[in-house]
Amino acid sequence: MQSRGRDLLGKVIVSEETGRKFGVIGDINFVSESGELLNLVLVEPTKHIGDLSLEKDDNNRLLIPFSSVKSVGDFVIISEKEIA
Repeated sequence: MQSRGRDLLGKVIVSEETGRKFGVIGDINFVSESGELLNLVLVEPTKHIGDLSLEKDDNNRLLIPFSSVKSVGDFVIISEKEIA
């Protein structure tokens, strides 16, 4: 079963390596022509997010590269190694 990008909104982002929660997905950056997902926009960041080197968008929101996503279920699991 495929999920839509909007199904990711509101899900908690969790580290594959440590199980730490980083925050909630508030938006998604994507290429409109192809539908390619680029970044997850983080809202409600936790204190653990400071351990990652993340880019920010023009609105100073933290961006998590979609390439770091390992699985999607009740949570979105990301690899910290893919970001660092």
